[in-house]
Amino acid sequence: MHIPFKTAATTAIATAMLALAFGAAAQTATGTLDKIKASGKVVLGVREASPPMAYMLGAGEKYVGYHVELCERVLKDIAPQARLEYMAVTAQNTIPLVQNGTLDIGCGPTTNNTARQQQVAFALTTYVSEVRMATKVDSGITTLDQLAGRNVSASTGTTAVQLLRKRERAQNVSYNTMLGKDHLESFLLMESGRADAFVLDDNLLAGIIANSKSPASYRIVGEALGSEPIALLFRKDDPAFKTAVDDSLRRMMKSGDLEKIYTKWFVAAIPPKNTSLNLPMSPALKQLMAEPNDKPLEAYAK
Repeated sequence: MHIPFKTAATTAIATAMLALAFGAAAQTATGTLDKIKASGKVVLGVREASPPMAYMLGAGEKYVGYHVELCERVLKDIAPQARLEYMAVTAQNTIPLVQNGTLDIGCGPTTNNTARQQQVAFALTTYVSEVRMATKVDSGITTLDQLAGRNVSASTGTTAVQLLRKRERAQNVSYNTMLGKDHLESFLLMESGRADAFVLDDNLLAGIIANSKSPASYRIVGEALGSEPIALLFRKDDPAFKTAVDDSLRRMMKSGDLEKIYTKWFVAAIPPKNTSLNLPMSPALKQLMAEPNDKPLEAYAK
């Protein structure tokens, strides 16, 4: 029987879609732990330039960082015989690569929010990124209230800009917000004295300060304008793997090992410049160590 081209093509597409659906279902049915056992390896998604969370050192492609080390510790705990295989990923392709089974676990700094929870599962929160301000040590500025009527730098398109405007409305204050095209230009506005403070995520501020000409001249101060939970991620609908990862993290939190790993990357001197970010654990993260959860960003915004 002759099948018209259009019908044949439609049939082929339908067959391919069924095959993909069956493959995804089979993968979910077997689970990540079974997949790791069968292959003898775990594929970790890492970032090349997101210090201190995940980054690459030198040409030898050695991946290091807070979340990389957490991933390694968890996997050695739950799959001690498995070989760890690292794959460089971006913020844009991490979730698709987890969904299609290429990655077993994402170790970059990924924000847990409700939209992403429809696509992947998140482990217990292991970092809370807070939008705060950097100022010169000799400026005398330590609170957001002191910024009223002053020049404040922020980078175009960042959450910091939205949060500053939101606070202006809520507190009935006014800031002269100066926008830099990128973080380094925004920092230069503060460094040169044209702005009194620079507002951005605290871990990014810490990295910029650590690599500045005079790190000791600046500090991160004031209350947080906003918070975002950051966590490891993996495939959805795999409760056994999530339980294994979460239980391992919970043990590290309870023993104090997770705080030691945090201190190693955020307080002690880190490679490649052997400088310290000088960013002690926030009260929000300390609370999460005592009472772990995997709540999304939207829970923090309430």
